Amino acid sequence: MSDKVKVTIDGITVEVEPGTTILNAARQIGGDIVPPAMCYYSKLEGSGGKCRTCIVKVSKGSEKDPRPMPKLVASCRTTVMDGMEVQNITSPEVLEARSGVVEMLLINHPLDCPVCDQAGECDLQNLGYEHGLQKTRYEFERRTFERIDIGDKIQLHMNRCILCYRCVFTADQITNKRVHGILNRGDHSEISTYIQTAVDNDFSGNVIDVCPVGALTDKTFRFKNRVWFTKPIDAHRDCPTCSGKVTLWYKGEDVLRVTARKDVYGEVEEFICNTCRFDKKKTADWVIEHPTAVSDTSVISSNHYDTLKPLPVIQDNPKLQHANKIELEKTSKF
Repeated sequence: MSDKVKVTIDGITVEVEPGTTILNAARQIGGDIVPPAMCYYSKLEGSGGKCRTCIVKVSKGSEKDPRPMPKLVASCRTTVMDGMEVQNITSPEVLEARSGVVEMLLINHPLDCPVCDQAGECDLQNLGYEHGLQKTRYEFERRTFERIDIGDKIQLHMNRCILCYRCVFTADQITNKRVHGILNRGDHSEISTYIQTAVDNDFSGNVIDVCPVGALTDKTFRFKNRVWFTKPIDAHRDCPTCSGKVTLWYKGEDVLRVTARKDVYGEVEEFICNTCRFDKKKTADWVIEHPTAVSDTSVISSNHYDTLKPLPVIQDNPKLQHANKIELEKTSKF
């Protein structure tokens, strides 16, 4: 007899281990039915339940108790039960509520996407495009903060922060001494350090990778380039501190930045040290593997030529196809 439990999400049934959350069950199915998540991070213990973007409707609690749950629930913090039925994109109630959540997240968020270094890989941009309103209904003055440096290579721009707590959990769980966290309460809450103490440890740069918006940015990369003009390449090195598995972001022959590798949900696969991130920006420092896999829906994919896709006007002309392929190879170094 199987110990797994069955859960149905948007009409698709999947068997998962007991204790699995609705969000992770949906991720096993994949596709559009996976709820968005701004604060949940599978690598961080205790994350989730902060942003509410992953809310879903439980139309059937279980086989033993088929009653629906009276309110929408956060899928990242709700475990499945055998026979549970969940609605995500098939529920107008969920979509309407999620739009309200996104509107709340954007209340204090500045409209500085054209100059933000997170543009092109920002989860909040995607949420705003999919669920946001055309204009804000908020009539009050937005809260603003001064930019501060919390280290020689990390800048904190609290105006963009959505208080997802990811950076706090990261610093708390992978570093020896956390010196930043949440100050104040309510609308005055902010991520900061005590009297602007510098965040200085060998893994501090990972708070940049886990931030879903542009609140924590790499000072060595700020305003240098847009991500869709760069080419990400997977590489590794023999590092005594971390796994040494990274993504190098190239512009021509120059490495503009180094980040940890991320999975399909934008979560870091393995945290990397500051030496790999900030001090190794030469191709000679790395063993090049292959171009990083980029989703076709990402703006970064505009600079990738994995396969030849000739224009419709030349698709039946082998001679022009060959000439087009040569031109593409001239523009792609890797």
